[in-house]
This record gives sequence, C-alpha cells and structure tokens, in this order.
Amino acid sequence: MLGAVAGHFGRDVGRTLAKLPALVEAAAARGVDLLVLPDATLGGYLLDMHHPGPADLPPAVALDGPEVARVAALAPDLTICFGLAERVVEDGVERCYNTAVCVHGGQVLGTHRKVHLPLGESQAYAPGDGFAAFDTPVGRLGMLIDFDKTFPESARTLALDGAEVLVCLSAWPASVTDRSDRIRHDRQAHLFDLYDCARAAENQVWLVSSNQTGVLGGLRFLGQAKVVDPAGEIVAKTWAKGGLAVARADVAGSLARARRTMHHLADRAEHAYHPSLAHPSPAHPFLARP
Repeated sequence: MLGAVAGHFGRDVGRTLAKLPALVEAAAARGVDLLVLPDATLGGYLLDMHHPGPADLPPAVALDGPEVARVAALAPDLTICFGLAERVVEDGVERCYNTAVCVHGGQVLGTHRKVHLPLGESQAYAPGDGFAAFDTPVGRLGMLIDFDKTFPESARTLALDGAEVLVCLSAWPASVTDRSDRIRHDRQAHLFDLYDCARAAENQVWLVSSNQTGVLGGLRFLGQAKVVDPAGEIVAKTWAKGGLAVARADVAGSLARARRTMHHLADRAEHAYHPSLAHPSPAHPFLARP
C-alpha cells in the first residue's frame, strides 16, 4: 500500500516529532507500506519565497542527528519519506540543503537534495547535484522535491536508473501572483496535478505525491496529496484538506503490464533529440533567461 500525506508542518520540530507517531500508527493500521510526508516535514518551509531573510528560514538539522533518528525509529516495518532542511559543513563552510530522507528499519536508505531552486530558494539553500534511485522494501525508489517535478528530465533520470516508484515531497503553494478565491481554480493547483500525472505516465511508474496544507508566512499550501498509477491516473487523493491518500499497488506487476506493449523507456529515439539534453549549454539562445 502506498500512502501520501497532506498536512501542516510548521516551525516547531519538537511538536512535529510528537505528532508523527500517531500519524504513522494510523497509516500502518490502514496497511500502508510506503508513507510519504511533505517537503519540510521537520521545521516547515520558507516564510517568503522571493526574498527570504534569516527570520524566514526553517531550523536546519544534521542527517546523523537525533531528529532523523527519531523518525527512523517510529515504525520499523514502514518505509517513510520526509523532508527537512539539512545542515552540513563542507570545506569549512556551513551550507543548508532542502533534503528528502527515506528511512526503514531504523536506518536511512536514501537521500535527495533538491536540485531545482525557484525564486528566492537559492538564497536559502544550496542546490543538489543529481538524481539517483535506490532499493527499498517497496521497490526501487526515486525522490523529487516539489519544483524538481516541473522538469521531465528529473523523473526520467530516476526511471532510467530503475526507479519503479517516484515520491515527490512538496511544499507547493497556491499562486502568489494570480490568486484565486478557490484553491481548485488556482493555476498552481492545476500544474501540481498535471506534473504528477505526466511524470507517472511518461515513465510508466507509480508516483506518490505529498504536500503541505494550511498557511505559513505569506504562503497558502495546496494539499492535493495523491497516488498516481503508471497510466497517469489518480487512484487516491486528499484534495485541499489534510489527510492520507492510500492506494493498493502491485508495483512490479503493474509496471510490467504497463510496459508490455509500449515501453516508453525502451522506445526512446535518443539520436533525434536536441543535443542539449545530453550536453546542456547555458550559452544556447533557447536556454537564456528572458
């Protein structure tokens, strides 16, 4: 069973760690094997996406710190993905990454540092440098963090690395420039669902998409946690409110059926694609920012 959480996770890391056991226990009671929590589960997201100052940043933790260990110890039989601001010291310089962590059996199985940093995120985080899949009890997994899924190359890289399930942890807000009175009419709500379905269908994989809800700073988050099957169909969804989207999945069997006639990864025609897909050049006129 695949489960995606929509919920509000704010600045108080201690409070989050105190409420996670009940959430994990409820998911386990429903038979969930893979539980995907939102981006910034520990510490919440930025308060300002455009010009974040020191007061807008979430508290950062180390991967080998007690916070990650407490989440890893919550449910030995579940595979849990969650987000945090990761504090590291590299070459004597302290950096912060927007990081997704996957744990099972008290151990960290894999991590992903967000690669694509929109708007002012680059003022708060250093970018990750790649995408890699890894093995878990529920299948080979690949992780994305919200804006990463906007780029087809992100999910395709993971699929080519053998990912059978993509998990996308998000703190995806409603539009801040073109606000709608109802979230379901919001432009960003449409894109959030569109990218989830497209990334699953084009790679013929499962996609488990979590998201924050509620308000933090000047941002209103969309919710819309969901599970998408390899045909790009939403098979479980929470809509805008907090909740847990759960779907039963025969991961290996469903991928085999989806790829039996048309296998999107095997049928690629790499010779016909633009050279920048293999060797990107920032000097190319079509890659220049307007």
